[in-house]
Amino acid sequence: MTTDDRMIAFGKRVREVRKGKGISQERLAEMAGIDRSYMGNIERGEKNITLKKAYEICDALEIEIQDLI
Repeated sequence: MTTDDRMIAFGKRVREVRKGKGISQERLAEMAGIDRSYMGNIERGEKNITLKKAYEICDALEIEIQDLI
């Protein structure tokens, strides 16, 4: 699996969990302290985010990081 494939898989998983919890992309971005357009980039696998951002998303979703990878 390439880095790009991993970023896409991570983003899809973020979207999947977010939707499963009934949270809008805009709301999740707000909860995680991330710009909404940047959150869209993450969900589409277009951004290689930092570990800190990954943990901020996990905290906002109230999940463990292993739930996204």
